[in-house]
Amino acid sequence: MDILHLLLIVLLGLVASAVLTSLEIPILKAKQFKQYIREEGPESHKKKSGTPTMGGVAIILALLLVTILGGYFTAESVVMLLMTLLFGAIGFLDDFIKVTAKHNLGLTAKQKLALQVLFAVGLAIYIARFSGYGTSVYIPFWGIYLDFGWFYVPFVAFVVVAMANSVNLTDGLDGLCAGITAIVSFFFALIGMKLGQGSPTIFSAALAGTCLGFLVFNRYPARLFMGDTGSMALGGAVAAAAIMMKMEFLLVIAGFVYVMESLSVIIQVVYFKKTGGKRIFRMSPIHHHFELGGMKEQNVVLMFWAVTLVCCALAYFVFMIGR
Repeated sequence: MDILHLLLIVLLGLVASAVLTSLEIPILKAKQFKQYIREEGPESHKKKSGTPTMGGVAIILALLLVTILGGYFTAESVVMLLMTLLFGAIGFLDDFIKVTAKHNLGLTAKQKLALQVLFAVGLAIYIARFSGYGTSVYIPFWGIYLDFGWFYVPFVAFVVVAMANSVNLTDGLDGLCAGITAIVSFFFALIGMKLGQGSPTIFSAALAGTCLGFLVFNRYPARLFMGDTGSMALGGAVAAAAIMMKMEFLLVIAGFVYVMESLSVIIQVVYFKKTGGKRIFRMSPIHHHFELGGMKEQNVVLMFWAVTLVCCALAYFVFMIGR
């Protein structure tokens, strides 16, 4: 596989996603599937209430189509698509409850976590026992594979659940999550190509393209949102691809913005409880901190895209020095 093949898959993903998203928008409007903005969110976001949501359905369908048609369709491809669909289904249930009940509360945190852990453990057990990949994990800088043994299953389950929720938290500004995921996915497509792993490479390139196609309609001012349907599916997809390549620790570097978004929420909640109501950030996740500090939404998004590009370049450098 060469870079031209990779770019062709990205282009196919972009076109498929853009077309399917354009077809989905009028359907979502007709069904009255609208976003309900949380009351405690930034005041400037209140005007976004009523924007069509659940646009993640188009992302999932485009990813499915391009992965199947892109070549190198194997059992690995099925597993990565299945994780995307399962986590997308969790998000879909969450979104569906919100739009039908006409508020911003869907599944409970316990319900979502239980389903996420169930699916993540299933993936970990499959890879450890049935895939032939074993329980080794790539360790950056040293360039070695370390066998995690019995610890592999909880480790992989944690990676999947943490990534799904981190991507979900990142989806808070127009174009933020789709843009970051496009960059991270293309990074993993390059890594997969270097490793000679056809299925994860095609899947990652298709994921990058579908995110770009969705971005046509999701960039500021967004004409629709991906909803939890999209953000949960993207989290499951990115995690599955990284795990298939044994590059879980590179995901932490390349996906630093995802990690930062989650940590900002955890830090804010812990500090709030320990200090009796004081806050470190103006609002969490951290993209809202910059927004409430006076930065325009578009500029915050561009800044986070730029940080992701730098982190992916760093992750690629770390990968190459270990080879």
